[in-house]
Amino acid sequence: MPLITFEGIDGSGKGTQIRLLRKRCQALGVDSTVFREPGGTLLSERVRPLLLDPALHVEPLAELLLFSAARSQLCEEKIRPLLAEGAVVILDRFYDSTVAYQGGGRQIGDFDWLSEFNRRVTGGLEPDRTYYLRVTLEVAARRRRHREEDRLESGGEAFFERVEAAYERIARENHDRVVSIDGNGPPEEVADAVWKDARTLIVPLEPGS
Repeated sequence: MPLITFEGIDGSGKGTQIRLLRKRCQALGVDSTVFREPGGTLLSERVRPLLLDPALHVEPLAELLLFSAARSQLCEEKIRPLLAEGAVVILDRFYDSTVAYQGGGRQIGDFDWLSEFNRRVTGGLEPDRTYYLRVTLEVAARRRRHREEDRLESGGEAFFERVEAAYERIARENHDRVVSIDGNGPPEEVADAVWKDARTLIVPLEPGS
């Protein structure tokens, strides 16, 4: 019943890799559920457009609290029950995004304060594994050009430099949980690198294993 999260700057390829990992789970007959943040519950989905609307001004602290409210609801309403049932839960972002985007990018609070805050928001729920898709800022920006930017994606170069630095620190300080994956290459190669580690968590759950 692992909780697996994917992290990285916007344009790192998280969505693609989550889809490919879920296909591997399905091929094994392993029950898996995917959620994006913010989202996954009625409350969280209603919060999502407020946070992503590029026409809406949201103060940094309000942004932190809205993301955290959506996450708290998702943990209690969806994630914990699914894990208790033995499902693999895969998240497109979790609390590391708060540390990177609101802590690093928006410069709200230090890492220790945010870590304690996130622990309270999730009720102590932590991922079994986090895949940090490391891409260059240039690659990420090129990928984002093919879609309409939301409010966070329009943060600017300096913002994303701070977010990237925060992710690098998260990876260094949580090496027992965070696996850094080079996300610059073809999606299939990235997926193989993810699966090399993820299978150690998922394959033992295969029926009959």
